[in-house]
Amino acid sequence: MALAIQSFSGGEIAAFVDDLARLRIAVFRDFPYLYEGDLAYERNYLATYSRSEGSVFVLAADSDRVVGAATGTPMVGETDEVKAPFLAAGRDPAEHFYFGESVLLPEYRGQGIGVKFFEGREAQARKLGLRYATFCAVERAADHPRRPADYVPLDSFWTRRGYTHHPELRTTFSWRDLDEARESPKPLSFWIRDLRS
Repeated sequence: MALAIQSFSGGEIAAFVDDLARLRIAVFRDFPYLYEGDLAYERNYLATYSRSEGSVFVLAADSDRVVGAATGTPMVGETDEVKAPFLAAGRDPAEHFYFGESVLLPEYRGQGIGVKFFEGREAQARKLGLRYATFCAVERAADHPRRPADYVPLDSFWTRRGYTHHPELRTTFSWRDLDEARESPKPLSFWIRDLRS
Protein backbone atom coordinates (compact mmCIF):
# COMPACT_ATOMS: atom_id res chain seq x y z
CA MET A 1 0.00 0.00 0.00
CA ALA A 2 1.67 3.22 -1.16
CA LEU A 3 1.04 6.11 1.17
CA ALA A 4 2.31 9.65 1.01
CA ILE A 5 3.54 11.05 4.33
CA GLN A 6 4.08 14.82 4.46
CA SER A 7 4.58 17.45 7.14
CA PHE A 8 2.80 20.80 7.25
CA SER A 9 3.38 23.68 9.64
CA GLY A 10 1.70 26.86 10.83
CA GLY A 11 -0.89 28.27 8.44
CA GLU A 12 -0.51 25.30 6.07
CA ILE A 13 -2.37 23.22 8.66
CA ALA A 14 -5.71 25.01 8.23
CA ALA A 15 -6.56 23.08 5.06
CA PHE A 16 -6.44 19.77 6.97
CA VAL A 17 -8.32 20.62 10.18
CA ASP A 18 -11.56 18.93 9.08
CA ASP A 19 -9.69 15.79 7.99
CA LEU A 20 -8.02 15.45 11.37
CA ALA A 21 -11.22 16.31 13.24
CA ARG A 22 -12.99 13.38 11.57
CA LEU A 23 -10.02 11.07 12.25
CA ARG A 24 -9.90 12.01 15.93
CA ILE A 25 -13.60 11.32 16.35
CA ALA A 26 -13.32 7.94 14.60
CA VAL A 27 -10.10 6.66 16.18
CA PHE A 28 -10.57 7.99 19.71
CA ARG A 29 -13.91 6.15 20.08
CA ASP A 30 -11.82 3.03 20.67
CA PHE A 31 -10.24 2.01 23.96
CA PRO A 32 -8.44 3.51 25.83
CA TYR A 33 -9.89 6.94 24.99
CA LEU A 34 -13.56 6.02 24.47
CA TYR A 35 -14.13 9.59 23.33
CA GLU A 36 -17.56 10.80 22.25
CA GLY A 37 -16.40 13.42 19.77
CA ASP A 38 -18.01 16.59 18.47
CA LEU A 39 -16.99 18.09 15.13
CA ALA A 40 -17.43 21.73 16.20
CA TYR A 41 -15.26 21.21 19.28
CA GLU A 42 -12.64 19.39 17.20
CA ARG A 43 -12.40 22.18 14.64
CA ASN A 44 -11.95 24.78 17.37
CA TYR A 45 -9.34 22.71 19.21
CA LEU A 46 -7.32 21.90 16.10
CA ALA A 47 -7.39 25.45 14.77
CA THR A 48 -4.96 26.40 17.55
CA TYR A 49 -2.25 24.44 15.68
CA SER A 50 -2.71 26.56 12.56
CA ARG A 51 -2.08 29.70 14.63
CA SER A 52 1.27 28.40 15.94
CA GLU A 53 4.17 28.85 13.53
CA GLY A 54 6.13 26.10 15.28
CA SER A 55 3.38 23.49 15.07
CA VAL A 56 3.36 20.49 12.77
CA PHE A 57 0.85 18.10 11.22
CA VAL A 58 2.40 14.90 9.87
CA LEU A 59 -0.21 13.47 7.52
CA ALA A 60 -0.56 10.06 5.89
CA ALA A 61 -2.63 10.11 2.71
CA ASP A 62 -3.87 7.31 0.49
CA SER A 63 -4.34 9.10 -2.84
CA ASP A 64 -6.24 12.24 -1.76
CA ARG A 65 -7.73 10.72 1.42
CA VAL A 66 -6.09 11.55 4.77
CA VAL A 67 -5.97 8.26 6.69
CA GLY A 68 -3.71 9.24 9.58
CA ALA A 69 -2.17 12.24 11.27
CA ALA A 70 0.09 13.23 14.13
CA THR A 71 0.40 16.69 15.64
CA GLY A 72 2.93 18.61 17.68
CA THR A 73 3.62 22.13 18.91
CA PRO A 74 6.05 23.92 21.22
CA MET A 75 4.86 23.37 24.78
CA VAL A 76 5.06 27.09 25.60
CA GLY A 77 1.89 27.59 23.53
CA GLU A 78 0.00 24.75 25.17
CA THR A 79 -2.69 24.83 27.85
CA ASP A 80 -2.09 25.00 31.60
CA GLU A 81 -3.09 21.32 31.88
CA VAL A 82 -0.07 20.42 29.77
CA LYS A 83 2.44 22.88 31.23
CA ALA A 84 1.57 22.75 34.95
CA PRO A 85 3.13 19.32 35.74
CA PHE A 86 6.39 20.41 34.12
CA LEU A 87 6.50 23.74 35.92
CA ALA A 88 5.77 22.01 39.24
CA ALA A 89 8.67 19.61 38.60
CA GLY A 90 11.08 22.43 37.72
CA ARG A 91 11.15 21.55 34.01
CA ASP A 92 11.10 24.47 31.57
CA PRO A 93 8.23 24.16 29.03
CA ALA A 94 10.33 26.26 26.63
CA GLU A 95 12.65 23.25 26.20
CA HIS A 96 9.85 20.85 25.28
CA PHE A 97 7.97 20.01 22.09
CA TYR A 98 4.56 18.57 22.88
CA PHE A 99 2.99 15.83 20.78
CA GLY A 100 -0.79 16.08 20.60
CA GLU A 101 -2.49 13.17 18.91
CA SER A 102 -1.37 10.35 16.69
CA VAL A 103 -4.34 8.77 14.90
CA LEU A 104 -4.40 6.20 12.13
CA LEU A 105 -7.27 4.21 10.67
CA PRO A 106 -7.04 0.53 11.70
CA GLU A 107 -6.55 -0.86 8.20
CA TYR A 108 -3.34 1.19 7.79
CA ARG A 109 -1.66 0.10 11.03
CA GLY A 110 1.36 -2.19 11.21
CA GLN A 111 3.14 -0.63 8.21
CA GLY A 112 5.59 1.64 10.02
CA ILE A 113 3.46 4.78 9.74
CA GLY A 114 3.50 5.34 13.51
CA VAL A 115 7.31 5.46 13.41
CA LYS A 116 7.13 8.04 10.60
CA PHE A 117 4.75 10.10 12.72
CA PHE A 118 7.28 10.18 15.56
CA GLU A 119 10.17 10.96 13.20
CA GLY A 120 8.29 13.86 11.60
CA ARG A 121 7.42 15.47 14.91
CA GLU A 122 10.90 14.93 16.33
CA ALA A 123 12.36 16.56 13.21
CA GLN A 124 10.20 19.61 13.83
CA ALA A 125 11.32 19.77 17.48
CA ARG A 126 14.98 19.63 16.43
CA LYS A 127 14.41 22.26 13.74
CA LEU A 128 13.10 24.57 16.46
CA GLY A 129 16.10 23.79 18.70
CA LEU A 130 14.04 22.12 21.42
CA ARG A 131 15.72 19.51 23.58
CA TYR A 132 12.83 17.30 24.63
CA ALA A 133 9.88 15.65 22.93
CA THR A 134 6.95 14.69 25.13
CA PHE A 135 3.39 13.45 25.08
CA CYS A 136 0.83 12.21 27.57
CA ALA A 137 -1.32 9.08 27.53
CA VAL A 138 -4.57 8.31 29.29
CA GLU A 139 -4.50 5.80 32.13
CA ARG A 140 -7.34 3.29 32.37
CA ALA A 141 -7.90 0.60 34.99
CA ALA A 142 -6.72 -2.88 34.03
CA ASP A 143 -10.24 -4.17 34.71
CA HIS A 144 -12.03 -1.39 32.80
CA PRO A 145 -15.30 -2.87 31.46
CA ARG A 146 -14.63 -1.62 27.93
CA ARG A 147 -11.05 -2.89 27.75
CA PRO A 148 -10.85 -5.40 24.85
CA ALA A 149 -9.48 -8.82 25.70
CA ASP A 150 -6.79 -8.43 23.02
CA TYR A 151 -5.81 -4.87 23.93
CA VAL A 152 -2.05 -4.24 23.88
CA PRO A 153 -0.79 -0.92 25.34
CA LEU A 154 1.70 1.07 23.27
CA ASP A 155 4.25 1.31 26.10
CA SER A 156 6.79 -1.01 24.45
CA PHE A 157 6.52 0.87 21.14
CA TRP A 158 7.13 4.19 22.89
CA THR A 159 10.07 2.73 24.82
CA ARG A 160 11.64 1.49 21.57
CA ARG A 161 11.30 5.01 20.20
CA GLY A 162 13.47 6.25 23.10
CA TYR A 163 10.73 7.58 25.38
CA THR A 164 10.74 7.13 29.15
CA HIS A 165 7.57 7.07 31.21
CA HIS A 166 7.40 9.77 33.88
CA PRO A 167 4.42 8.77 36.04
CA GLU A 168 5.23 11.61 38.42
CA LEU A 169 4.26 14.06 35.68
CA ARG A 170 0.49 13.84 35.72
CA THR A 171 -2.42 15.87 34.46
CA THR A 172 -6.15 15.52 33.77
CA PHE A 173 -8.17 16.29 30.67
CA SER A 174 -11.95 16.20 30.60
CA TRP A 175 -14.05 14.61 27.89
CA ARG A 176 -17.23 12.59 27.59
CA ASP A 177 -16.78 8.84 27.40
CA LEU A 178 -19.13 6.84 25.19
CA ASP A 179 -21.22 5.76 28.17
CA GLU A 180 -21.18 9.10 30.02
CA ALA A 181 -23.90 11.75 30.05
CA ARG A 182 -21.37 14.55 30.59
CA GLU A 183 -17.62 15.20 30.62
CA SER A 184 -15.48 13.88 33.46
CA PRO A 185 -11.76 14.30 34.24
CA LYS A 186 -9.42 11.55 33.00
CA PRO A 187 -5.89 10.99 34.39
CA LEU A 188 -2.92 11.08 32.01
CA SER A 189 0.82 10.78 32.53
CA PHE A 190 3.75 11.89 30.39
CA TRP A 191 6.49 10.22 28.37
CA ILE A 192 9.69 12.14 27.48
CA ARG A 193 12.62 11.71 25.11
CA ASP A 194 15.83 13.73 25.26
CA LEU A 195 16.46 14.46 21.57
CA ARG A 196 20.16 15.11 22.17
CA SER A 197 20.93 11.64 23.48
